[in-house]
Amino acid sequence: MRAKRGVRAGLGLLLTLTLSLTTSSTARGTGTGAAPPTEPSPTTDASPTPTIARNWPVGTRPLALRAWEPPPTPYARGHRGVDLAAAPGAPVRAVAAGRVHFAGRVAGRGVVSVELSGTGTPPLRTTYEPVTAAVEKGAEVTAGEVVGAVEIGAGHCTTTCVHWGLLRGDTYLDPLTLLPPWLLHRGPSRLLPVLGVPLPT
Repeated sequence: MRAKRGVRAGLGLLLTLTLSLTTSSTARGTGTGAAPPTEPSPTTDASPTPTIARNWPVGTRPLALRAWEPPPTPYARGHRGVDLAAAPGAPVRAVAAGRVHFAGRVAGRGVVSVELSGTGTPPLRTTYEPVTAAVEKGAEVTAGEVVGAVEIGAGHCTTTCVHWGLLRGDTYLDPLTLLPPWLLHRGPSRLLPVLGVPLPT
């Protein structure tokens, strides 16, 4: 009788130890049936870009000569912005309110960069080039305020253009995502048919 009790007690202890080890291993992600450990994913900006732009950088509806083409890797070739057709000397405007992060020359081109207000940490930053700056670093600008003028012959387009970029930290984003639909897809006005009024033939 004592032998049977001893065996039962031993089996109970063994079962308790097994369950304890299994629970501990599963909590650490190494037990049977647990999801395999994964490599940490690179930090990305999962939040959508806020549509805070109130105007285009140049003109009212400029022609996009080249779209944003994100590179497959940080150092690969791509197009880290949008090229907008613009006349030489045309005013370049801040698309949203912010603070001038940089105003000067980089590799022979005039560049203006604006940190956009209320866009998180790190803040979104727009860039405009080639631009002769009309503002200084640290200046507060409002949406639509002139930050410079289009430079002649300093761009990478076949015609005069402004390269408009958008970054969060070191990550390039599509600047067109800043534009609300009413500004991005504005087209000619169309009259809708009125009930009872025949359409012209």
